[in-house]
Amino acid sequence: MSVLSALADKEMLKILDLSMYTSKSVNDILRDSDISYTTVYRKIKWLLDKELLVVDKINISPEGKKYTTFRSVLKSVVIRYKQNEIIVEAEKNVDLIGKMGGHFFSIQHAM
Repeated sequence: MSVLSALADKEMLKILDLSMYTSKSVNDILRDSDISYTTVYRKIKWLLDKELLVVDKINISPEGKKYTTFRSVLKSVVIRYKQNEIIVEAEKNVDLIGKMGGHFFSIQHAM
């Protein structure tokens, strides 16, 4: 349950929060958080692998340097535990529906 792992990690939660409403580059995340450079890259890679974060754009700066901006795929998450069952209901980040194509957004996992 990657959603639960991400929500339990304070750095991943911060990255998801920062990228929920606007695209953020690594430099934006570094500037707006107290997370170290290497940790930001490691956490972004994990979130991308688990499809909780997506590449929104690949940009080119005025100096000709390429950089990527990211967005969270989740807007809200509700987690319930009921008789040996964990139910995770996640609300899509509406701006990203076209980019995602309809992956998971209601997951049930029996314990």
